Amino acid sequence: MIQDHLTGGLSVCLEELEAAAGQGAMPGLRRLRHQVETGPVSGLRMAAADALVMGDAVCWDSLSRGDVPAFSRQVRVCEELRQFGVCARLLADN
Repeated sequence: MIQDHLTGGLSVCLEELEAAAGQGAMPGLRRLRHQVETGPVSGLRMAAADALVMGDAVCWDSLSRGDVPAFSRQVRVCEELRQFGVCARLLADN
């Protein structure tokens, strides 16, 4: 049950990041989400770290285009992703 919760929670975070990211980042995020949903639980740590890297890239892209509303949404989603990862012990709390 706990494994299902971790997988589902990370999948939801990735879905929210997909929605906030826009079309440009969708293929990579979609692949990562599929990997989370179908892969072994042992891969969740790496997937959470990869998701943060992708989220960071998405945020920088929005900033470079001057899209402040998109950046604001993306930062909120990335923080939720980070918080989930830390609470689930998938990510270190640095």
